[in-house]
Amino acid sequence: MNKNGPVIIIEDDEDDKVILTEVFEKLKHRNKIIFFNTGQKALDFLLTTNEIPFIILSDINLPILTGFELRNKLRVDAQLAIRCIPYLYLSTSATPQMIIDAYSASSQGFFMKGNTFEEVEKTIGLIMDYWKQCTAPVHYTKAA
Repeated sequence: MNKNGPVIIIEDDEDDKVILTEVFEKLKHRNKIIFFNTGQKALDFLLTTNEIPFIILSDINLPILTGFELRNKLRVDAQLAIRCIPYLYLSTSATPQMIIDAYSASSQGFFMKGNTFEEVEKTIGLIMDYWKQCTAPVHYTKAA
């Protein structure tokens, strides 16, 4: 996990992208925000970049490659799995089965987007604050 890395947001709804952009601007986090409208485009980026993202916020119902399919591909790819990128779902709807599937695939969280700007802001603020405080194995080096 790279606390200064970009936040990857995989979202195909243009209105949600606008709201998320405004929320991140208001919260004033220094992380670059990178949007993808399909899971496949996000996967292509992750497979070709040297950047290590801070977190991935993914919708579930995405064209070409769903959020669940993308998560599974990241888990089985050794080069991507070792980067310890927190993978969280951010969705407008949820069923009990979706939540079970998300956690069964080792996601680090499932969050509802909220119905108002304030609800989205609160959720994103909590997510960012939590992960900024979190420590991962990549933050330690072997003792000499």
